[in-house]
Amino acid sequence: MELFLAVLFFAFSTTITPGPNNVMIMSSGVNYGIKQSMPHWLGICLGFPLMVLLVGLGFGVVFDRYPHLHQLIKIVGTLYLIWLAWHIASARPETIATGKSKPLSFIQAALFQWVNGKAWVMASGAVAAFTSVSGVYWYQVLVITLAFLLVAFPCVGLWLVFGAGLRKMLTQPLVQRIFNICMGLILLLSVLPVIIEIWRYYFTAAS
Repeated sequence: MELFLAVLFFAFSTTITPGPNNVMIMSSGVNYGIKQSMPHWLGICLGFPLMVLLVGLGFGVVFDRYPHLHQLIKIVGTLYLIWLAWHIASARPETIATGKSKPLSFIQAALFQWVNGKAWVMASGAVAAFTSVSGVYWYQVLVITLAFLLVAFPCVGLWLVFGAGLRKMLTQPLVQRIFNICMGLILLLSVLPVIIEIWRYYFTAAS
């Protein structure tokens, strides 16, 4: 019980704070509303706990053995996030209204976790911090996964509802356009630490 409560607080504090998932779901709430953003929301809420489970059960070992593979995923993920930031910033209200632009699907949102730098930090950090050799390892991983599953729905949902609330305020196309640009820039800034880490990994080591 003590382990579950500790992980629950950790999961809540890391899930509720700003990051690529929350910025994107809030932006989706603003541009598409709650109903159309539901697959995106479910993809995050189920996709990330699944990632925690798989990382805990062995994916982390693979990346420890093949660090270049992990770096490759980081690079691909960073490039994808940069593209998403541009996509959000350049989204025009008229393209959204006519259906030319669509929110992320369930599968896209779930797969996005594997290229999300913050998700990797949260998953690997939780497994490293809350598992021990003295306990039953698979049980500890299941407890961590359950904690993230429980907090994901309300925490990510709060960002979605907040975005949908802003949707009613951002009725002017120009205001919505400015909002999208700001969200794109925030998403880009959230990728900056990963870009710096990649730069240091390849160029600082080389020098």
